[in-house]
Amino acid sequence: MTSHSEWGEKTSGLEVAEVYAQRVKGRNVLITGVAPEGVGEGTAIAFASQGPRILILASRTKEKLEAVAKSIRDLYPTVDVRTVTIDLASQASIREAAAEVIHMITELDILINNAGATYNSRRWTAERIEMQFGANHVGPFLFTKLLLPLLQAAARQYPAGATRIINLSSHGHRLSTIRFHDYNIENKEVPPEEKPFSPLAPAFSRVQDDGYMPTIAYAQSKTANILFSLYLQDHLREKGITSYAVHPGGVSSNLGREHDEEMADAIAKTSKFWKNVDQGASTTLVAALDPALDVPTDIYLADCHFFPSADYAKDLSLAERLWHLSEDLIGEKFDLE
Repeated sequence: MTSHSEWGEKTSGLEVAEVYAQRVKGRNVLITGVAPEGVGEGTAIAFASQGPRILILASRTKEKLEAVAKSIRDLYPTVDVRTVTIDLASQASIREAAAEVIHMITELDILINNAGATYNSRRWTAERIEMQFGANHVGPFLFTKLLLPLLQAAARQYPAGATRIINLSSHGHRLSTIRFHDYNIENKEVPPEEKPFSPLAPAFSRVQDDGYMPTIAYAQSKTANILFSLYLQDHLREKGITSYAVHPGGVSSNLGREHDEEMADAIAKTSKFWKNVDQGASTTLVAALDPALDVPTDIYLADCHFFPSADYAKDLSLAERLWHLSEDLIGEKFDLE
């Protein structure tokens, strides 16, 4: 269990960072998906408040990155904030960004794979992978692979489990497992164990003319985030690195800016309390910093505590299948041995 039973959905990310200040001070932290008025910004500000050695913000849009970096420098002038542009829908961009990070630092203590996207119509990554699966999972999979030597270097300097990889997921993962027979979401026939949750709300069960199912695509990518953490946790334990997946909660942000009114209304009903971006960062901070999590006993957190995930998201055999599929999609092995 986590250390602070009194924390919950209204807990501030800034409060969590202050409590675990010694886990932040002097350490290198990298956060993806950082933009104004998003969970990434709330997460970055919370980390910055406690004096990390180097805080690296990575996202697709340079202007948005610089806006957050300026806010942090204004609030905390002594913090060394650096920015890296990365497009998680392009493996070439991911490789360039990783190379830039490797030139900045020799150790990475905490990697927050915060970036996420959701779309109402089909889009493709540069490699012709369905966009939500590609940008929400395959991109972070490759980025983590490329940065693993930095994480391993950090793990040699700190207590086992203090070096962490945090992947942002969602309770939406419960709507679909991994569709190994149809991961590009073309509405192909899949075996019963790969079919989505039923019944779905009408907005969530939409099928576009080309067979695309936007909500199922998003849900699949969020399941992938948990299974990715599960495999990392299982295989990196002996190397002093652990990983967790988190649901930030219902957060008032720009994530759903493409949703029409029907979809927005359906999503609004999924949460009784909508957080600001500071509150939305708190579970990420707990997952990244709580010393009680140095020795993993579970995988998925919400509202600052461990939370039950779908059974398929705890299945190590599915995590291994997804790992091999992801290796195929990046065209190389990601060996943790």
